[in-house]
Amino acid sequence: MAAISSLGVGSGLQLSDILDSLTTAEKASLQPISAQQSSYTAKLSAYGSLKSALVSFQTANTALNKADLFTATTTSSSSSAFSATTSGSAIPGKYTISVSQLAQAQTLTTKTTQPDNKTAIASSDSVLTIQQGGGKDPVQINISAANSSLSGIRDAINKAEAGVSASIINVGNGQYRLSITANDTGSDNAMTLSVSGDSALQSFMGYDASGNGGMQESVTAQNAKLKVNNVDIENSSNTISDALENITLNLSDTTTGNQTLTISKDSSKAETAINAWVTAYNALQDTFASLTKYTAVDSGTDQDKNNGALLGDSTLRTIQTQLKSMLSSSGSSTLKTLSSIGITSDPSTGKLNTDTTKLETALKNNPDSIKDMIVGDGKNTGITTVMGTNLTSWLSSTGIIQTATDGVSKTLNNLTEQYNAASDRIDNTVARYKAQFTQLDVMINSLNSTSSYLTQQFQSSTSSKS
Repeated sequence: MAAISSLGVGSGLQLSDILDSLTTAEKASLQPISAQQSSYTAKLSAYGSLKSALVSFQTANTALNKADLFTATTTSSSSSAFSATTSGSAIPGKYTISVSQLAQAQTLTTKTTQPDNKTAIASSDSVLTIQQGGGKDPVQINISAANSSLSGIRDAINKAEAGVSASIINVGNGQYRLSITANDTGSDNAMTLSVSGDSALQSFMGYDASGNGGMQESVTAQNAKLKVNNVDIENSSNTISDALENITLNLSDTTTGNQTLTISKDSSKAETAINAWVTAYNALQDTFASLTKYTAVDSGTDQDKNNGALLGDSTLRTIQTQLKSMLSSSGSSTLKTLSSIGITSDPSTGKLNTDTTKLETALKNNPDSIKDMIVGDGKNTGITTVMGTNLTSWLSSTGIIQTATDGVSKTLNNLTEQYNAASDRIDNTVARYKAQFTQLDVMINSLNSTSSYLTQQFQSSTSSKS
């Protein structure tokens, strides 16, 4: 009996179409699982968006959660000879400054010159010892006879990182000098040089505190000298951080007579941080709105496909509700709400609106109370402090967002297993249908062949009798 090459050919029935219809009907049972997979995949992505939005807000919240924003100051000087920087707790006021001398780093230069950079000076190996004051340990540098040219000595000193830098000066007419400069300013950092091993090298570059030796002081080591409110101050550096509390003076030149340094309150930093925080909070509210979007539909119809993936989600709702309540987590005894400094909440959107004029006035007149309201004690009270604690908890590896994400991932894994199991069952069922249809096709084909044979025999018998 011939094999059936295509389902339905043997029987003449539309068995292939029937099998396709049965397959479609069986696979329809996968649609609910597939729909759930799509829904939970969207929810997993939505939790990622929620986490990202919270991290962005956390950044702005951390930036505002700094007490020194509300005691920030700005500086101005009547002279370009000096400037100042302050920490947040510097006291506003005016100071009289006069600078009579800048700090300098010592420079030693060889008295004699060399006709080139490459010719060795020493005939034997030597050790150069560099000693600076201020309690610094001496540094010893090995200089071989073969490497005792100006270039060799320069490179050996610089490689040793001895607190000094060496260079070669071309003085013209094919003559060169070696110059060594201390890295740090101030008289305490003056240096002495001694060479053991080769007398020619010692004569060329030795130097002691009396000025004896082959080098001379081309720049004298000296301290900065100034008066602050007519009080004499001497410092080894031109950057002076210990003369005025929380104020660092930066000297660049001497002054002509007394000049004025003014320290003023600066509320712009706090205002900028507050505005950035409000913007980030509103962006977070936009994310909440997008993830919980709801479009009303007629009764009995399917929900709108554009609804937010976290519509009705308890995790998002918890975060949103708690954040709103934290807006009143004040640590201040005088200011209780953000509205007192010009920041109000829109009840329809949850977003914050800022009255810039009112905010600037409050920052100017009452910065300490605003700091107490927003930052609090930095541990348990203050809007940004409480929010920061909760944000850290929500975003942690054991927080509610990760817990929700893990739950969705687990459900997706279960749905995948269900889908695969159902798909395997459907494949087996369809295979069974196909086998049964094939058997039917073969059987009908066989019956048709037998019928044709008998018909032919009958017709042949009838013809012979006639």
